[in-house]
Amino acid sequence: MADIEIRAVRKSYGKNPILHGIDLAFASGEFVVILGPSGCGKSTLLRMIAGLEEITGGEIAINRRVVNRLEPRERGCAMVFQNYALYPHMTVAGNIGYALKVAGVPKAERLRRIEETAKIVGLFDYLDRKPAALSGGQRQRVAMARAIIREPSVFLFDEPLSNLDAKLRVTMRAEIRKLHQRLSATSVFVTHDQVEAMTLADKLVVMNKGVVEQVGQPLDIYHRPASIFVASFIGAPAMNLFDADIDLDGACLAFAGAKLLIDRALAAQLGAGTVTVGIRPEQCIVAPDAKGGVAMKVDFVEELGSGRVIHLELNGHPFAACVDEQTRVRPGDWISLVMPLAQLHVFDQKTGRRIEVDLDPRAVRGPAGQPALVTV
Repeated sequence: MADIEIRAVRKSYGKNPILHGIDLAFASGEFVVILGPSGCGKSTLLRMIAGLEEITGGEIAINRRVVNRLEPRERGCAMVFQNYALYPHMTVAGNIGYALKVAGVPKAERLRRIEETAKIVGLFDYLDRKPAALSGGQRQRVAMARAIIREPSVFLFDEPLSNLDAKLRVTMRAEIRKLHQRLSATSVFVTHDQVEAMTLADKLVVMNKGVVEQVGQPLDIYHRPASIFVASFIGAPAMNLFDADIDLDGACLAFAGAKLLIDRALAAQLGAGTVTVGIRPEQCIVAPDAKGGVAMKVDFVEELGSGRVIHLELNGHPFAACVDEQTRVRPGDWISLVMPLAQLHVFDQKTGRRIEVDLDPRAVRGPAGQPALVTV
């Protein structure tokens, strides 16, 4: 196992900056997932850890040894690529054991380790086949076996499941997680798929435009997103986000013709101006009547089997709410949507960063001492 430290790391291609001073620390044995949209710099960072990309500035240390100038083979890392990168003319056994052959490991020892590794990934019966005779999932297992046989201190995964179908991705996620638990090596996994990130990560790193937006445990990031970007990127369906004007006199947040009642102390804490407010679709409540909620028109309904997502519209602003299969609505219907204060997130509109406020409904009261909810 190995710990990894990334200190003020920058990367530029000519005059085009890609990474803008990344600072991260990964503990030995952690499964770290770096999540972000295409072009955010996550794969570039992974390749810099592996030694496949030069570092423009800063340092990367593995087991407290700076590796900036070390060759990839000297870093103790093994990488699994998105496109498998298998030798088509070699058998599964040849692909798995190639690194050992190059290193001059005796044939008997090499064959023993190939067989042991193939058993770990469920490929023992396929050692004589060539990649063309394998499924996508089997090819990815060969790529993982080729990494495992080197007994690295660090596993690096560059979107390894992107080429697989949805069902196989679920299976391979479970296999990768079990493999990590069995080998206890430090793993760094890059993906743009938030489901992969949430299900695999011990530590989640969310990146955007070459910077780190937030680092933490997956559920912590889900429940307390540090920025508008994280709030909108994590979660499916995406968080409802809307701009709200702070009304100090009326002690409310006004948006799209509706008002969110808050107490005067909270209004004073936020101050006059505009903030961005968010709430997740699964935390919205469809009220049985028009009281206590905002009247919204149903645009369309997504059927998910176990439930449904209602897509709504309020004066041109889209909203979404997750409901169970017993809640029956049709396009064109009007419903009353309630947004509990305790589930709201508030962000500074200029910086995009989270504003920490007390939205506990026990402390924030509306008319007649009732917990403050959205009202028209």
